[in-house]
Amino acid sequence: MSSTDSNNKALTLRAVIIGAVGSVILTASSLFIALRMGMLPWPISFAAIASVLALKLFKSNNLHEANVMHAAMSAGSMIAGGLAFTIPGLWIMGLGQDLAIHEVLIAAFAGTIVGLVACAAFQPYFIREKKLAYPIGTAAADTLTAVGNNGAEDAPALFWGLGLSGAYAAVRDVLHLIPAILFKSDAIPGVVLGIYNSPMSIAMGFAVGVVPTAVWFIGAAVGHLGIVGALPAAGMVETATALDIRTSLGLGLMLGAGAGTIVASTLRNKKMRSTHSDEKPMENAASATPSNNTNTETSMRLSTSPRIIAIVCALAVALICTVLQLSILVSTVAVAATWFCIYLSAWLTGTTGINPMEVFGMLVLLLVQALFRITSMKLLFLIAAMVAVACGIGGDVMNDLKAGDRLATNPKDQMTGMIVGALVGVVVASLLLMGMYQVYGGNAFGPQSTFVAVQAANVAAMAGGIAHLPAFIAGLGIGGILAACGLPVMTLGLGVYLPFYMSCGAAIGATLKFVLEKTGKLQNSKADSTVSGILGGESLVGVLIALVALFSFMR
Repeated sequence: MSSTDSNNKALTLRAVIIGAVGSVILTASSLFIALRMGMLPWPISFAAIASVLALKLFKSNNLHEANVMHAAMSAGSMIAGGLAFTIPGLWIMGLGQDLAIHEVLIAAFAGTIVGLVACAAFQPYFIREKKLAYPIGTAAADTLTAVGNNGAEDAPALFWGLGLSGAYAAVRDVLHLIPAILFKSDAIPGVVLGIYNSPMSIAMGFAVGVVPTAVWFIGAAVGHLGIVGALPAAGMVETATALDIRTSLGLGLMLGAGAGTIVASTLRNKKMRSTHSDEKPMENAASATPSNNTNTETSMRLSTSPRIIAIVCALAVALICTVLQLSILVSTVAVAATWFCIYLSAWLTGTTGINPMEVFGMLVLLLVQALFRITSMKLLFLIAAMVAVACGIGGDVMNDLKAGDRLATNPKDQMTGMIVGALVGVVVASLLLMGMYQVYGGNAFGPQSTFVAVQAANVAAMAGGIAHLPAFIAGLGIGGILAACGLPVMTLGLGVYLPFYMSCGAAIGATLKFVLEKTGKLQNSKADSTVSGILGGESLVGVLIALVALFSFMR
């Protein structure tokens, strides 16, 4: 089924309008759940189901149009997350009384446009060449197929997974009949031992794969059991210092692995170009008679000219200079660092399904603070917000493009829908966040307040500088060297940084996959559909809970 057929056109006015309306709803609910519950589930599967059902009202089963529609719907959710995970940190610190709505809008807009153009540039590499898993995007594609007319065989597996996961999440988060963490223990001071009681977490480990999740768990063991557990027990450091070492090492490992990956990829691409140049006559002969496969491959790749990239980045720099009144040098460094962080975000989302956008915002905040000695916390947090928004929209867009790639939807049509949905999200998220501050005041944000804003509190805690600089530098070196050697270490720092119980949940999923593979009982098609349903079910319930809470709170 081609997205260019007149009966299966992907980009329609109907898709854009319904997608924009959906973006309003999902952006609002995502902002609320990020602030109130300290988490933000991916809304992509929910948007996929809503899109197919909306089209059925028009007696249409066009999955390409649904792909554009759900991409537009979900585009604003991670913009909301980027703002919710950073800006409230100002209010938690007792600052930000002079923060203006237009400043938040500009930070969100700058991050959004840089994120969109970066994803357009990265799509050919991450999705078409590297073929990263993007488990959330794959789940969205499977959901679209099952809900539509083309997934009858595996639809029961998906819907069983969807229903059971959703019901389990509802029992846990609505009825509170089961704990969020199983076998919870505080045996090691500063470490919450146990297993994250989340079907999504287990499914994530299954979808990511055995090796990346094993590396992830090794990082968790080193960070929590080794650094925080063993070092204080041996009397080498205090627990507080060990916690600082763990956090700083995790951040350094993630950043170093990203840098090493870029270096390795650059060298590999250079070698490939050199090899291709030696085979130029054969290449020219082949290109003289292009095949249908070549045409299809070309149509599934986004093409972004250096001129467009330069214009968008220059616009972002100009907006930061004009509105936030930062120098051209500071603005340029901030935008360049944002671009690098989007690369890391796209890679991490593609390999683990997790996108720690606030971490990237935190890193650039610290970088700008260290290089330029900026003392205004308001400006630093606005820069962090821009980066977090860019990385958030980056993860969401790459997931949507992965779903489109699996269903052979024209990525250009998807990008058009996502641009509309993202711009809607910028306005809704900025206005709603500032509106909540005006109504409830700064005291409503914080660990013991109405809106816990956990990630923003972490950014506020780090705003004074990297907790343990030697550990951070060590992480940079180790991660960079291992990644440059081609080792799969992108998830190592993630394990060091994330809570131990979350890593345990993912490890169970990977172990289950390993056992099924070794016993020959793994049926890939049904397993993928079941995992997609589990991923979508818990996310769906999380969004519905947020929507109900939001509307109840507004009455």
